[in-house]
Amino acid sequence: MKDKIINWNVEPVIFWITDTFPLKYYGLFFMTGLLLAHFILKRFYIKESIPIENLEKLFIYIVVGTLLGARLGHCLFYDPSYYFQNPVEIFLPIKKIGDSYQFIGFQGLASHGGAMGVLIAIALYCKKYKTNFLWVLDRVTIVAPIAAAFIRFGNFMNSEIYGKPTDGSWGVVFQRDDLIPRHPTQLYEAFSYLLIFGILFFTYKNKAKEKGNGLIFGVFLVLLF
Repeated sequence: MKDKIINWNVEPVIFWITDTFPLKYYGLFFMTGLLLAHFILKRFYIKESIPIENLEKLFIYIVVGTLLGARLGHCLFYDPSYYFQNPVEIFLPIKKIGDSYQFIGFQGLASHGGAMGVLIAIALYCKKYKTNFLWVLDRVTIVAPIAAAFIRFGNFMNSEIYGKPTDGSWGVVFQRDDLIPRHPTQLYEAFSYLLIFGILFFTYKNKAKEKGNGLIFGVFLVLLF
């Protein structure tokens, strides 16, 4: 049994760009997921002869919506009393330590807040640029699992959002927290997202777009939940 237990103790910081500014695995995976999703979505736009500038505008809305929604979700759902007393820390990557503020990065992003932010951002984009809401959702939800998978890989590198203890024949010991073998639920979820992406991509390739807007988004919701 012991030879199937993975001892995980990776330092979340890859290296320090400056004395106070670190490059972390989580941030790297986060941006990699977004850029890979953008790359794939761009292929769809080219295939369907949609102007690429439309995608660039949409991407800006989605990135802003993701970050704002995820940050507000964490601050308001998990520790509202603290952030109401320190509102500047909601939007700036700083924390008051002693009598001064120090750069620490954004230590808290909630995925459900990010999802809400993306939906609101897409709705605002569609209203401004007179675009069909379900048409956009169909294409965004194909690539969204790619970004979500990379975010969960980042959570794994951070030794966070892990599962319950396991007495099975294998598990992961997140040594930065304790010495108990646990289910690596970040990886379970990440690989599930990649599977969902494959199914949605297959659905899209098989003429789903010709069967009416909203089909792929509906399949996404069923698979996700």
